[in-house]
Amino acid sequence: MQIGSPIPVLRIFDEAKAREFYLDFLGFALDWEHRFEPALPLYLQVSRGACTLHLSEHHGDATPGSALRIPVARLDALHAELSARDYAYARPGVERQPWGRDMTVTDPFGNRLLFWELPTEPPAGAGDAPPA
Repeated sequence: MQIGSPIPVLRIFDEAKAREFYLDFLGFALDWEHRFEPALPLYLQVSRGACTLHLSEHHGDATPGSALRIPVARLDALHAELSARDYAYARPGVERQPWGRDMTVTDPFGNRLLFWELPTEPPAGAGDAPPA
């Protein structure tokens, strides 16, 4: 039996803000979207590379203020890309942590996306993974 990678569901409250943040700022692609009827909540999938996220306006689908840890091969390149974008609500910085380097970006709904890059050689005493 093979088990695949999880697809996190993040709660959103405003379609326009979600599209501006995830598509325009972070550079994710819109894979698909669904509404049961025009006035009902939106559910959509966005992806970038191997990272797939579901965004939902449905009450009860997810808890606002969640945190995701997303591995990235070239954190400096992603930081430069985001820094070059005209997005007034986030100016993330790269920080060195005992488990590697990371960059935290918070979406308009309080969800934190922690993009992290493992060091090529783990520091002495550091575990194999960051804290949960």
